[in-house]
Amino acid sequence: MMQDLITERWEDFLKRYCWNELIELSNSYPEKRSLFVKFSDMDIYDPNIADMLLEDPDAALEAATRALREMDIPTGVTLDEANLRIIKVPRKVKIRDIRSIDIGKLVSIEGLVTKATEVRPRVVEAVFECPFCGHIFSVEQSGRQFKEPGECERESGGCGRKVQRFKLLVDKCKFANAQKIRLQESPEELRGGELPQAIDVNLEDDISGEVSPGDRIIVIGILRSYQRSTQFGKTPFFDIYLDGNSLEIMEEEFEEIEITEEDEREIMELKNQPDVYEKLIRSIAPSIYGYEEIKEAMVLQLFAGIPKELPDETRVRGDIHLLLVGDPGVAKSQLLTYLVKLAPRGLYTGGKSSTSAGLTAAAVRDEFGEGRWTLEAGALVLADKGIAAVDEIDKMRKEDRDALHEAMEQQTVSIAKAGIMARLNSRCALLAAANPKYGRFDKYTAISEQINMPPTLMSRFDLIFTMMDRPNEEIDTKTAEHILETHYAGELHARLENKGKVEEAEREHFGKAMQTMEPAVPVDLLRKYVAWSKRNVFPVMTEEAKNKFLEFYIGLRRQGYEDEDAPVPVTARQLEALIRLGEARARTRLSDKITAEDAERVINVVTYCLKHVFVDPETGKLDTDWITVGTTKTRRDRARSIREIIKELEKEYGDEVPIEEVLDLAEEEGMEREKAEDIIEVMKRDGILFSPGSGVIKFVR
Repeated sequence: MMQDLITERWEDFLKRYCWNELIELSNSYPEKRSLFVKFSDMDIYDPNIADMLLEDPDAALEAATRALREMDIPTGVTLDEANLRIIKVPRKVKIRDIRSIDIGKLVSIEGLVTKATEVRPRVVEAVFECPFCGHIFSVEQSGRQFKEPGECERESGGCGRKVQRFKLLVDKCKFANAQKIRLQESPEELRGGELPQAIDVNLEDDISGEVSPGDRIIVIGILRSYQRSTQFGKTPFFDIYLDGNSLEIMEEEFEEIEITEEDEREIMELKNQPDVYEKLIRSIAPSIYGYEEIKEAMVLQLFAGIPKELPDETRVRGDIHLLLVGDPGVAKSQLLTYLVKLAPRGLYTGGKSSTSAGLTAAAVRDEFGEGRWTLEAGALVLADKGIAAVDEIDKMRKEDRDALHEAMEQQTVSIAKAGIMARLNSRCALLAAANPKYGRFDKYTAISEQINMPPTLMSRFDLIFTMMDRPNEEIDTKTAEHILETHYAGELHARLENKGKVEEAEREHFGKAMQTMEPAVPVDLLRKYVAWSKRNVFPVMTEEAKNKFLEFYIGLRRQGYEDEDAPVPVTARQLEALIRLGEARARTRLSDKITAEDAERVINVVTYCLKHVFVDPETGKLDTDWITVGTTKTRRDRARSIREIIKELEKEYGDEVPIEEVLDLAEEEGMEREKAEDIIEVMKRDGILFSPGSGVIKFVR
């Protein structure tokens, strides 16, 4: 009786609050089978039923679904298989805060999809046939176990006998599409050292197959439990899972960061300060001395350019990739960890311990998918729309590093494993750090040779910074003073925290030291400033900025126009990087226009990189091949000369040519003997030449 009353109330509510949506659903039924109801509407209509929905969702949703399926709609459609789904439930529970009191309640859980099975049919009504009397009857299925009858149903006309096994009539059973996903806590919600916790979610009917690993979603459902069992029998411990009622994919960037009116006022105040850009730079790792250019690039990476979907359906990335290559002990890892903590969405991983599956995605076969293959998202997929920091990228195995190529340029991760063909999004900026192969930098060797990284991957980075540790009394003194001050302040802070007392003279000193270490913009405000900018600011280039970029690019390329044999100074990739950086610079000021000043500032950053990384140390000319190919025009020309000399000498000596003769002729042509020896060694390593005996070389044919 009570249930009928609740069903009537639901029917009245649907007519009052959801009539238009009902008509719309009936027009697109059965392709669309769900009616979405806001919890707040029901709370306004009848708070008692709203409370029942939270406390006893099974009974409330059963009454609501019955009301929906039995309603008379003017279109004449009967919504006999429609679902009623609740959205915007106020009871939000963190995965780690779920307790036994929540079992059986309606909860809203937010997280990252890390695993997802394929969509498969699940039996909801099993039809059985009695082997003795041939009576056919059905048994409703719910929960995790398949329910089989013990005896033939007498009430529906059966013989009532106890039967060991009934015949299952598969063709008469009723099925629903079902999918299982694993939801994990978002990495940015975790405090240092915490392991992320996860919960399994069952999705049914039209909400199954809607999400992929890497998606951030809000799932509303009923929390259920089931008893664990081991080889020794059942245990007193129960596991939990969520029976999904509705899900919402969080498309909006940084939705998890709430910005109040007060925050917005502070953001606008910061924007109106004339030195806002310098303040942002000073807010990046203030405890680390120097590296202004690198910190500026990290600010630009934080704000990012604008991803563009072109009319021909091509996607141009807006994320900025940075590579820091440096001697040991120059604070690379510190910069990486600081930016990840600062970024509204950030993930940190070490190159040595990361595999290609851990970085991109993996196909896994385990009990989660009940023996089927499931997709598991890796770090670059989980950092979607954020920043992924990969430390010691040079220590990665070659096959693992190859997985980064597609993720960096196309910003997707393609999987073709175990019959699963999938393409996941990895729209993240990559911040990588690497050490030179031989411990310290040798500025006369190509960077791509010094880092254990292929040139094809190097060329995908927008900015590459070299961090060399060169003794310099003035800089060393300032750095040492900064480090000493930082440690001194840290010691006083530790004493204050634990003992609660600091001498008066020390207190004054402590205040000054802490001031130098404090970021110019508080971390919380900076995160909100970045999130607000990425949500609302989409700058466009002014004519002045366009001309500046064009002049700079053509000015660099001109080196190649004057001389046919000149090296290629820069490629179109550097121009694209310039535009992205210009967009990010305008976003730092929350401006809708990229001005000439923005263009000039980012041109300075790019010029700094080009001078330190792209210059051929022998000729002093810009040569993009130093990075993109791993050699330079000068070296290629030398290799060609050596090849010609060997071919000439073959006429006199046959296949095996004396090395000394080659070096003598090279010296006559004006090539330094040492450099000619170097080229021969490189040609041997590359498999062009080999030594069949002492003092002779021969072409590999």
